[in-house]
Amino acid sequence: MWNDTDEPLALLITFRTYGTWLHGDERGSVDRHNNIYGTPRIPRNDTWRRLETQSLNREPVYLDAARRRTVEAAIRETCRKRGWSLMAVNVRTNHAHSVVAAAGKNPALVLNAFKSNATRRMREVGCWAETETPWAEKGSKRRLWNENSVEMAVYYVRFGQGDELPDFDK
Repeated sequence: MWNDTDEPLALLITFRTYGTWLHGDERGSVDRHNNIYGTPRIPRNDTWRRLETQSLNREPVYLDAARRRTVEAAIRETCRKRGWSLMAVNVRTNHAHSVVAAAGKNPALVLNAFKSNATRRMREVGCWAETETPWAEKGSKRRLWNENSVEMAVYYVRFGQGDELPDFDK
């Protein structure tokens, strides 16, 4: 069944850490000219990947267990404070996924709130001391228009990311 309003039921928000998925990567990539839902990704290109790697201003950023916990807590806190309904969240070593109902909010605002608050919280707890952001520019803001797409996104975020990550810091 299709949602016949102008408002999506929820958003699938994804953001990556800096330098961890570059153009030319073997997993494929998208750019501003090739970013339409359902179209194939740009295929692996070793030359492009090498050039992208050389253009990095700093080392790629990965999220250890402490950072992952902090990012998840920041996303949960952001939703609680803003009255958004968080349906699923999964923070991995190089990206975070969430499904959130934020009625009437611009998806870019939701994405930016998650990234900003995650960075702020990591700095507060001492697991991010850099002046630069840990995040890649932009992120994915997929609108979910019906209950089936929301259910599929929640399932993907909860169960489609691989095994639970161990906490090597304990």
